Amino acid sequence: MHHQHKLRLRAHLMKEAIRNQDFSFRLPTNNLLPGERAMQEALNELGENIRQQMNKNEVESWERLTRVLTHEMMNATAPITSISQSLLSRPDVKGTLLEDGIKAIYDTSRHLSDFVTNYRKMSELEKPVLSEVPLHPMLDELCKTYQQLAWTIDVPADTILKADKGMLRQILMNLIKNAIEAEATKIIIELTNQPSPNTQHPSPITLLIGNDGSPIPAENRQSLFVPFFTTKRTGSGIGLSLSRRMMIQQGGMLDLAEKNLPGCHVTFVLSSI
Repeated sequence: MHHQHKLRLRAHLMKEAIRNQDFSFRLPTNNLLPGERAMQEALNELGENIRQQMNKNEVESWERLTRVLTHEMMNATAPITSISQSLLSRPDVKGTLLEDGIKAIYDTSRHLSDFVTNYRKMSELEKPVLSEVPLHPMLDELCKTYQQLAWTIDVPADTILKADKGMLRQILMNLIKNAIEAEATKIIIELTNQPSPNTQHPSPITLLIGNDGSPIPAENRQSLFVPFFTTKRTGSGIGLSLSRRMMIQQGGMLDLAEKNLPGCHVTFVLSSI
């Protein structure tokens, strides 16, 4: 009876998680019978698959919206920028009261154009060219580039990822820059699973990338990968959303870890194909 009560409790917890659209649930499989354990493992895996699919669908929806908005916004701002720039060059405008007003219009339209340019980055990514990328040399290069950080890298020297080298480097740089902006002093990178020696069917590789910068408030975690969401005064809000988009294009995923690495306040999960 006690065992049946625990199974009913599990079912209730999973139903509540699904009702609240929280597909990150993970229930333990200890003290279960073999068939029950297999069922729980399948449900845990299903929840993770649903969560990743929802993330992919969200990114694709933002991409479709981006195409429409950038087209309309560029059509609206281009003539304003061109006309105001032309007016500023006229001798009968220079030195008059009109100059300040027209310059304000020109500057605003330029800023809006820059905003649209950043928007376009979300939908104009080139298709990735996948190849075998040695991970350690790339991480060593980043260590030398960002020497102000203390680095701890727990990755075997022969680790190879199947990825687009340029995209992978940009993703790692975005995560490091975010950490620096959050006043981090150290970066910890760990490999959570050993790659398969089978070159025909290599196993996926998962990296944990943590830092000791300012923690992410709970209320911001759901919006962290939404384009243009930022809590920084000078941030563009496209770094993380763009990084996730690049990972999805390569068949992987970028997400926040449910549990931070020891000594870290923020930890990202980078899963390769």
